[in-house]
Amino acid sequence: MTLQVQLVSPERILWTGEAEMVTARTIEGGDITFLTGHAPFVGALEVGRVTLRPAAGSDLHFAVHGGFVEVSGDAVSILSDVAEAADQVDIDRAKAALEAARKAMADNPIDADAVVARRRAEVRLEVAGVVPD
Repeated sequence: MTLQVQLVSPERILWTGEAEMVTARTIEGGDITFLTGHAPFVGALEVGRVTLRPAAGSDLHFAVHGGFVEVSGDAVSILSDVAEAADQVDIDRAKAALEAARKAMADNPIDADAVVARRRAEVRLEVAGVVPD
């Protein structure tokens, strides 16, 4: 049995199809994995990685920057404010954003915007398979 999965952002549908497993990071809940038969669930997404294991093929990774996940029956809907597939990440842009966030945090370690910008850049690089310098 498989899950019917949709991962969407305001700009587009990033992925839709059948998957054996979905893993996402929720606020205050950490990473959670959904399999067929999962109890109904609604949660807010943290900036993090979403991993889908399609019914056929290799795992797919996405960087999501907030949003919600809902599980109902064997359907999983992920609605993200901003999301990118691993092959859509602009690595140079993500590295530049990480460097800018690090500089801002060096001046003010509790700069909330810089902390979030750093996490977003780190997730984008992680999903793209790049280890930050």
